Amino acid sequence: MNSSPPRAGARSAGHVLVEALIEQGVDTAFGVPGESFLAVLDGFHEHRDRIRFVACRQEGGAAFMAEAQGKLTGRPGICFVTRGPGATNASIGLHTAFQDSTPLVLFIGQVASDQRDREAFQEVDYRQMFGPGTLGMAKWVGEIQDADRLPEYVARAFHTALQGRPGPVVLVLPEDMLTQLTDAPVLPRAKAAVAWPAPADLVELQARLEAAQRPFVIAGGGGWTSESTVALQDFAQAWQLPVGCAFRFQDLFDNRDPLYAGDVGIGINPALARRVADADLILAIGPRLGEMTTGGYTLLKAPRPAQQLVHIHAGAEELGRVYAADQMIQASMSTAALALQQLRPPGGAQELPWLDWTREAHADYQRNQQAQPVAPMDMTEVIRTLDRLLPAETIFTNGAGNYSGWLHRFHRYTALHQGGRTQLAPTSGAMGYGFPAAVAASVLQQDRWVVNIAGDGDFLMTGQEMATAMAHGARKLICVVVDNGTYGTIRMHQEREYPGRVSGSDLHNPDFAAMARAFGWQAFSAERTADVEPALRQAIAAQTPTLLHLKLPADVSTSRATLTTIREAARRRLAGG
Repeated sequence: MNSSPPRAGARSAGHVLVEALIEQGVDTAFGVPGESFLAVLDGFHEHRDRIRFVACRQEGGAAFMAEAQGKLTGRPGICFVTRGPGATNASIGLHTAFQDSTPLVLFIGQVASDQRDREAFQEVDYRQMFGPGTLGMAKWVGEIQDADRLPEYVARAFHTALQGRPGPVVLVLPEDMLTQLTDAPVLPRAKAAVAWPAPADLVELQARLEAAQRPFVIAGGGGWTSESTVALQDFAQAWQLPVGCAFRFQDLFDNRDPLYAGDVGIGINPALARRVADADLILAIGPRLGEMTTGGYTLLKAPRPAQQLVHIHAGAEELGRVYAADQMIQASMSTAALALQQLRPPGGAQELPWLDWTREAHADYQRNQQAQPVAPMDMTEVIRTLDRLLPAETIFTNGAGNYSGWLHRFHRYTALHQGGRTQLAPTSGAMGYGFPAAVAASVLQQDRWVVNIAGDGDFLMTGQEMATAMAHGARKLICVVVDNGTYGTIRMHQEREYPGRVSGSDLHNPDFAAMARAFGWQAFSAERTADVEPALRQAIAAQTPTLLHLKLPADVSTSRATLTTIREAARRRLAGG
């Protein structure tokens, strides 16, 4: 037994951890309390005037909230969960942060050190579970054995989450370590080291642009700042380049700008897909060029695209991993566009040969904004009504499902520099993401409106976080539940592959409006388009969390026309036509 007297200024490691978070600029942490990190919870109580712990109802929801925090702030989102079941529940948010390139630190309580490797209660080896790597769930997994080294580990976690391609980090906290006394000082706020394009790379890129006839920009990925999105818009303007946004990164470029060509993702406008395929130069600034953005690696054929490809990415490990690009540039997104901003066409924009190409790209986007009315509930009109009634800087969130197609196609996102992030959506395709993300946004940025568009299956995965919204002061929060009584995406695939043989995708749903009222929310139900606007006006006037339950026919996925087309194509295929 150690009988040495406590050192002057010593406090429990749990308190030091909270002090380290405060030093990193964290004022909010999300999580579900657990007995494995009681000392940290006591630290939150000690410093409750400087940082708050938002207690959530399930660890998956808490991790999604932290991921949204990382997207909104550009700093690591913070999540605390307990060992075993808590960690496994939180893994969905960790995976989302990894695929979305979002900085996040997940703190996991662990069994006491003297119980390790015995399969103690809820014990898991987190290095094995979340093992870092290009196909893992985390950039780094660390376990703190010595309280005196805790500030070092926290600082490394923040640096790792922010450096290069941003992403999630896991720190494991043995229960007994957190109660140890330490006088270790916390370390300064982490600031990411940034990489600029080399001058020679910019010279080469300028030459490629000058030689192009049909260039196209795809913007995406994590690590963007307000300054860099301004620079991106300025660069595109100088060169009159058509710009598309990668899957679920639509708020990197003003969708109302005449240079905007649309989103390059699921449900891509066929005219835009043809344009990407016909381009002679693709300038990919930031995206990984994953499956969703490349149409299953067909719009840009892997490993060697037909188009000339310049790939700019913050992570050296990503460059050349899938595509053998003609030019690869490692640069941070906070600096890449600032460097591109300095490039100018030698004869001015009026001399560029692709001006008609750019105008036609935007005209294609505008034509895709048109749609035939659908009765009795027209989701296109619902999205347009939201846009008309709410400010342009409103934050829109969604999870996964065909319902999101209406939002992605018909809502026009503003860019990051025009009031902050306006799109929170999982490129990982995680169901249940949108509602916790909306709750986090409403709690963190209470002066902004937040709208979650959710499917019926999507909402019930995390809808219990309505309680979290009420407990932590959410106000300008609207959730629109699109209820067609089915897992719409799966139903669509079934109709394509096995027409008329629906199995496992039908849902039995509650009265969502009654459910919301039970949580203290204002709620409305609507079955006709005309009922939507009055309900939204009441929600806006009340400035209290409101759920709008939209009831749609079961055969509506993205539209009846889409589903009918899928059915007819499947029948022709099965008939040999």
